[in-house]
Parts: sequence; C-alpha cells; structure tokens
Amino acid sequence: MSKAMQLEGRTAVITGAASGIGRGIAIALARRHCHLALADVNETGLAETAELIAAPDLRVSCHRLDVADAEAVAHFPEVVRASHPGVVLLFNNAGVALGGTFEQVSAADFEWLFEINFWGVVRITRAFLPLLQASDDARLVNLSSVYGLIGPPGEVPYAASKFAVRGFSEALRHEFELAGSSVGVTVVHPGGVATAIADNARPPAGATAEQIAEGRAAANKLLRLSPEIAGETIVRGVERRQPRVLVGSDARLIALLVRLAPVSYLRLLAWFVPR
Repeated sequence: MSKAMQLEGRTAVITGAASGIGRGIAIALARRHCHLALADVNETGLAETAELIAAPDLRVSCHRLDVADAEAVAHFPEVVRASHPGVVLLFNNAGVALGGTFEQVSAADFEWLFEINFWGVVRITRAFLPLLQASDDARLVNLSSVYGLIGPPGEVPYAASKFAVRGFSEALRHEFELAGSSVGVTVVHPGGVATAIADNARPPAGATAEQIAEGRAAANKLLRLSPEIAGETIVRGVERRQPRVLVGSDARLIALLVRLAPVSYLRLLAWFVPR
C-alpha cells in the first residue's frame, strides 16, 4: 500500500470554491491545515468560504476566475504564485448544468456548457501542470459525476461533458504513470449532493416557468448528501491516492449497476429511483 499523501502545509487550488462541493473540499482541506487558493466567478461566495475556514496558521487567497476565459486561465498560475510558494493539489470542480432534451438544447448552450465543464478542466490542468510537476508529490483531482458513469435521458450535454472529463483524467493518469511522473490523477464521481446546481441550471429555450420549476424540484429531490460530507470523502480519497472516488451511496450503487448491466443499467436503476 502506498504511503498516504501529506496535506499539512501544502497548497491546493480549488475552482468552483464559492459553494457546494468546492466549499466542502475547502473545509476538509483547511481541517488538515492545507493552504488554499480559492477560485470562482462568485466573489461573494468566495468570501463566505474564506470566512468559514479562516485560521491564524492558514494562508487563503480568493480569486475571481471564469474557467471559460482562456486568457485569464493562462495567467492564473502567476496570480496564485503571488500568494503561495507552490501548488501540489489542483481540484477542477467548477461546473454548470443545462436542462432539456438534445433537441431542446441549442448548439450555443451546448457549447457554453462544454467550455466550462470540459474545456475549463483542460485549460486549468495545462496551466498548472508545470507547478504540479515541480513538486515531489502532487495530485490532479477532476470532478466528473455519476453522469460520467451513466447517460440518462434529458442530460445529453451534461453527461457528455462528464464522460469527457472521465476519459481525459484516465488517459492522462496512464500517461503520467508511464512517464514516472510525480503527479497522480484522481477522478471523482459525486452522486446527488445537495448543491444549487439544479437551481442554477440553464433551462431549455421555450420552457415555461411551471416546467422549469417542476424540473428543478424533481432534480433537487435526488440531491441529498451534504457538501461537507462530499468534500471530506473526496479529500480522504486524495490522501489515499485513490484513482477513482465514488461520493455517496447512490454513486456506489450506480457504479455497481453499470458493471452488472453496461447497456441496460437504466432498467435496473428504475427499481431504485422513480422516473
């Protein structure tokens, strides 16, 4: 068994840190005395996260960052280095959701989601890779989803982006392993975590207010796990150098069903989750 990764006194970068899972990760890392560079487009939320984890011996910096802005991402490592001597952990957590079937979703909205959920991960990884490789022990942590394990109807753009994150992460891990790199890769598949992602999801064009409210209410019923528990689960997996982390009992169940029925898993899943 490999030695546990030591996080105390190290520095982590977290995107999407203003709320939800990103905030949960920040809380779990701060508990381990890990210094933090927090990034998000929501500056008010960032300040709230920083206030929650503030401690005399903890170095925390907050940065407004849109991961879809290629130029801002390219310069972001320099910004982080102004507050922190180095980076050994990168959590690509920022993400958005989009409602509607494939036919309802416009090409522009599909591309908007991919710019954040997938290309944001690729850009941030490329930007910070030199800093990670400069460490004797570093880890890249990419947030996929249970929708990176299954592709349910009504989630075509989101599932496509999360399968892409999974494929990117797994292939990159194998490249690093073959090269003997000091950078490990963890891909995370959260189940239903109680975040605001459903409430903030961009609705399909033409949807009525009633349809949007019903869709969000149905989605929120599946979002039950505390973000703090999710964050602790993820950070514990990073400490153990796990290549894959399943967050929540629903994620573990879905992973099992996919193994049992790689094509017809939705039929099995219907026994556990009402349509």
